[in-house]
Amino acid sequence: MPSTRLKMPIGESDFRLLIQDRYYFVDKSLFIQEILEDARIILITRPRRFGKTLNLSMLRYYFASEVERESTKGLFEGLKIQNAPEEIRQHQGRYPVIFLTFKDLKCTHFEETYRIFCELIASVYGEHRYLLEGELLASDEKARYQALLEGKAPFEVVSLSLKRLSQHLHQYHKRPPLILLDEYDTPIQSGYLYGYYEPIIKFFRTFLGSALKDNPHCFKAVLTGILRVSKESLFSGLNNIEVYSMLRAQYGQYFGFTEEEVQDLLEQAGLRDQAANIRHWYNGYQIGNHTVYNPWSLLNCVKEKGLLKCYWLNTSDNALVKECLYRSGLIYEESFERLLEGKTVECLINENIVFSVLQNLIQHDSVILSFLLMAGYFKVVSVKYIGRSEPQCQLAIPNKEIKILYAELVEEWLVSGQSRIQSSEFLNQLLQGDIEAFEESFQFLLENTISVHDLSKEPEAFYHGFMIGLTAHIQFHRNYCLKSNRESGQGRYDYLILSKDPNKPTLLMEFKRVRSNKTQSSSEVNDLLEKTAHEALAQIENKIYYQEAKQYGSQSILMIALAFCGKQFKLVYSERKSFRSARIVNSA
Repeated sequence: MPSTRLKMPIGESDFRLLIQDRYYFVDKSLFIQEILEDARIILITRPRRFGKTLNLSMLRYYFASEVERESTKGLFEGLKIQNAPEEIRQHQGRYPVIFLTFKDLKCTHFEETYRIFCELIASVYGEHRYLLEGELLASDEKARYQALLEGKAPFEVVSLSLKRLSQHLHQYHKRPPLILLDEYDTPIQSGYLYGYYEPIIKFFRTFLGSALKDNPHCFKAVLTGILRVSKESLFSGLNNIEVYSMLRAQYGQYFGFTEEEVQDLLEQAGLRDQAANIRHWYNGYQIGNHTVYNPWSLLNCVKEKGLLKCYWLNTSDNALVKECLYRSGLIYEESFERLLEGKTVECLINENIVFSVLQNLIQHDSVILSFLLMAGYFKVVSVKYIGRSEPQCQLAIPNKEIKILYAELVEEWLVSGQSRIQSSEFLNQLLQGDIEAFEESFQFLLENTISVHDLSKEPEAFYHGFMIGLTAHIQFHRNYCLKSNRESGQGRYDYLILSKDPNKPTLLMEFKRVRSNKTQSSSEVNDLLEKTAHEALAQIENKIYYQEAKQYGSQSILMIALAFCGKQFKLVYSERKSFRSARIVNSA
């Protein structure tokens, strides 16, 4: 029978709590020695819930003599780090520590993120309130310190707060502090997801850059996160940072559970006979030369006495993964189908994530596969470098849990909008110039993807944006280029899908909104839609909107006018000035 004596640390990441309350603890303390022997600025990227916060908490308690006014003495008795050489152990309890975790900065607005960030800064400044005593700080420095404590500091003071705190601590303790930043990329991911990427990246560029670049008041800095945000967008000019991603062996055994550690846990929990099934569900992550289990899933499985199910799935934490999959259409690509069949795919892996261009590159297999690898949704089977900086990797789905997770995401995608399948047909019909079939697909999309409430604000702009959203990923096709609201001829057209293939038409679109009232019959609305659509088509001709397409050498230009009234629309089109009218489509 499984043992009930083991106390699983589900959701607990405070090192002192685990030790003092006798939670089950896998001894990863030699991580401390490797940190001491490594570079001064270190970034370690690992998937969510792989023990990043706990490991930084362990560093905090090791290097500080006290945390929150409580001594750290005795916390490491019996752990492996106590057998390290004297030159390692002499660092224990000798440094001031700045510890910040951004794992809860998942706000939908920059203002809310900044407010909570200021609260975090106030908290860490409060831990070192003793710096205000005596004459260590000048009057202006005390004023800034007090303003940060009260959450009243101006933006520029907050952005330099980490560097200044390190300076004050160095002056007071005569030793430079250790800086620990947990989940540094969480607010940046949220900025990307919720539309405030530019202000958040600008803020963190100053906040991190000032503290980490050429800062003599920093003993060591260790950052953790899921993704390596590119040096160009965040760490510009920081040449002394050592980055350890999922592709590097160092620190591989410290995040996640090794086979030996799992066997010991299962033995103590009385689950040794289930080892094979548990391995099939939760093992398979390859980090350098180390193969590890997902620790979150494993601990939950043991807590539930061996119940095998998906423990890693969390809707909010999977938001960026869903965003990438849903936008990309990758599920219908051959490479992804191979992975779901248990096969491998080979691609170049880019370890640097540039969020500002992620949405523009999402159609490329190598980009999305790189992201999914770093986030823990794939494993590396093999790595090779062939005269280039990016490694060529064989990727596979690591285990049953992740395969089920993908299946659930796919099902959710399809159930939440069958229009995604329809939209693929819609695009093919549009690009082929099959207007009659395109109308039917477009009718389906209007009925199943928008609400009448969507049409209440700037309706004409809504239809314009709706079409752009449906066709956005065409821009990644080498034979097409998308242009919107551009000057051409004697005016500004709405939307252009420029074909570089002489055998395929260029598509030029104009959108109009028709206002109706309750007294109008359906026939009258239809007549008004038809009249408006023909006027829009004439506008394309009269204002020579097709001039830009002709300058690019387009041989066939399909001019399409769409007039809308709610979910009802009329489409007419002309090719080479030969007008042909399509039938009225009522999708109300």
